[in-house]
Amino acid sequence: PWKAYPLKIGRAKARVITENGRTAIALDGASAGPFEGEIRFTFYPGGRLVRAAAILSTQRESSAILFDTGLVAQPESPAPWQSIAWTNLSDKVARMPAGEVAGQNEQQIKVRHRTIIAEGENGGSVALVPPPHQYFYPLDSVDNLASTWVGRNYRQLIDGPAFGVRQTVEGDKRWVPWMNAPPGTKQDLGVFYLLSDGDATAATADALAYTHNDTFVPLDGYKTFSSHYHVEHAVDYLNQQKAQATTGIPKGLETPPFVKRFRDVGLNIAHLAEFHLGDGDMKVADRLTRLKTLHDECARLSDTSFLMVPGEEPNVHLGGHWLSFFAKPVYWTLGRKADQPFVEQDAKYGTVYHVGSPADVLKLMETENGLMWTAHPRIKASTNYPDIYKDEAFFKSDHFLGGAWKAMPADCSLPRLGTRVLDLLDDMNNWGAHKQAPGEVDVFKIDADSELYAHMNVNYLKLTDLPAFANGWQPVLDTLRAGQFFTTTGEVLIPTFTIDGQSSGQTISPPAVPSRLRASLRWTFPLAFAELVSGDGQKTYRQRIDLSDTIAFGTRDINVEADLRGKTWARFEVWDIAANGAYTQPVWIK
Repeated sequence: PWKAYPLKIGRAKARVITENGRTAIALDGASAGPFEGEIRFTFYPGGRLVRAAAILSTQRESSAILFDTGLVAQPESPAPWQSIAWTNLSDKVARMPAGEVAGQNEQQIKVRHRTIIAEGENGGSVALVPPPHQYFYPLDSVDNLASTWVGRNYRQLIDGPAFGVRQTVEGDKRWVPWMNAPPGTKQDLGVFYLLSDGDATAATADALAYTHNDTFVPLDGYKTFSSHYHVEHAVDYLNQQKAQATTGIPKGLETPPFVKRFRDVGLNIAHLAEFHLGDGDMKVADRLTRLKTLHDECARLSDTSFLMVPGEEPNVHLGGHWLSFFAKPVYWTLGRKADQPFVEQDAKYGTVYHVGSPADVLKLMETENGLMWTAHPRIKASTNYPDIYKDEAFFKSDHFLGGAWKAMPADCSLPRLGTRVLDLLDDMNNWGAHKQAPGEVDVFKIDADSELYAHMNVNYLKLTDLPAFANGWQPVLDTLRAGQFFTTTGEVLIPTFTIDGQSSGQTISPPAVPSRLRASLRWTFPLAFAELVSGDGQKTYRQRIDLSDTIAFGTRDINVEADLRGKTWARFEVWDIAANGAYTQPVWIK
C-alpha cells in the first residue's frame, strides 16, 4: 500500500547558507505526510543551474518513497510561460501551448533525455533537469516510463497548470524497489532548473552538455567497457529463425536495436549476460546451439570500432548469481553428470567442457584463462554473497575478479551512488583478497525508446587498441584482472591516478613517510568532493578533499599528501552535486 502527499512549503523562516561561493536559501517548515524538513534552493557560481530540493526526514520504519516535482502556476492567473516543450521519441521538439496546459488534466509524457522545458513569451526558457542517474530508481528494465508530466490536477493533489518530472509508482510492473528512506536520514530530494536565453532547442542542448549528450566520451588511452546485459539476442534469433522458416538472418534482426543504442551511447565493448533464465536442465545439444548462435552473432555484430562479446549469468554451483567472461568463444554445459568427463571433443563444436561443481568451474576458468565475478553482490539473489564463499578456492583465485557495482539500492540521503558495492570493495580488500569492482548495468531488453543512459555506468579500460573479435579479446580480461580501469556514471572522469607513482592495480612499498596522491579530473556538473579511501586489513579510512569551489565543466589536477603508513590498499573516488561519480580500483601496499 502507498499514499501520496502534497509537500507543504513553510514560509515563516528563511536561512542563507554559503560555501565557497555557492549560495543556498533554505525555507524551514516543509512537510509531506510523515516527513518534515526544509526546502532548499542552491545557486552555483559560473553557471545557470539552480538546484531545488526538499530535504526531509521521517522516524517511520521501513519507508520506501518516490518524489515528483515541478513548477505550478496560480490556478486563476495566466501561466508565466508561452508553451511547455520536450524532445519526443522521434527526436523532434514538441510543444504544448500554455492554454492547452491549463485546459487539461495531467498528461504523462515519454520524452528523450528526461528533460521538460517552459518557454517564455519573449525568448528564454527554463529546463527541469533531474539528476541523470540518481533520480531513477533501479529496475530490471530500461523501458521509457514517461518520466515527465504536464497539465492540471497532478495526482489530484494540486491545482493550477503545471509541468514536472515524476517517478512511476508501478515501475516496470515487476519488482519495484523505489527509494529507501531509513528513519532519521535526511532525504535530499533534488532536481535542477537550468536557465537559458534561448528556446527549448537551445535549452535542451545546454542540458545535454552535462551528460555529454547522453554518451560516454572517448578518452585517449582508454576503451569503454560495459557489462551485464540480458538482451537474450541468441534466443530471439533462434525463435525468429524458426518462426520465419529461414536459415539466414531473421528479418528485423539485421541490426538489433540494442546494438545501435550501444554504439550511440559510446560503448567500445559490450559484455552480454545471456541465458539468464537458466540452461541447467536444457538438453546439451540445445544449449550448444544457443552458444553457437551467440558466438556467431557477437562476431557478426562486431567491427573495428565496436566489440560485442559473449557472456552469461549461469548462476550454478558457486552460490548466488555470477557472471562468466572468456577471451574467446567457449562451449560448456552446466550440469555435468557423474559419468561425464570434464572435457571432450565434439565433431561440430570442438572442445566442450562440462561443469558440475565449484572445482569444475575454477578448472574451466584456469584452463581458458577466464574471469568470473559476483553479480549484484549483497542484494537480490546474491544476498550474503560473496561473503559466504570468501574462503573458497575459486574466490581466492585470481580468476575471480570480485563483485560488480551498480547504483542500487537508491537512497537520496547519501552523497554518492552504489555504496553497497563500494563498501564491499573495501571489505574484500580488507579480507586480504586483491579484488576489483567493475561497473555493471544488469538490465533486460533494450529498444530504440529505452531510457538507457539513466541506468548506465561504464568502465574506462586502459587499452590503446580495440581487439578484433576474430583474434580473441584477452587484453580486455587482462586489463580487468590487473585493475587498470576506472568506473564512472559518465559525468566525472579520472584520466590519471597514482599513489607514489603507481596506478590502480599496481603495488607500492610500505611508505615510511606520507604518500603522494596525484590525479587529473574532468567533469560537467560542479563537483562536491573527492575521497582517498584506504584500509589496514581491519578498518576502512577516508580522507576527504573538498571540491565545492569548482564550477561546471572544468578540469583539475589533484596533488595531496596521504598518510598510508600501516595501510594495505588505497583507492580514489570523486562525486559531483548530482551524485554522479567515478572511482578507481585499489593500489596495493606491501
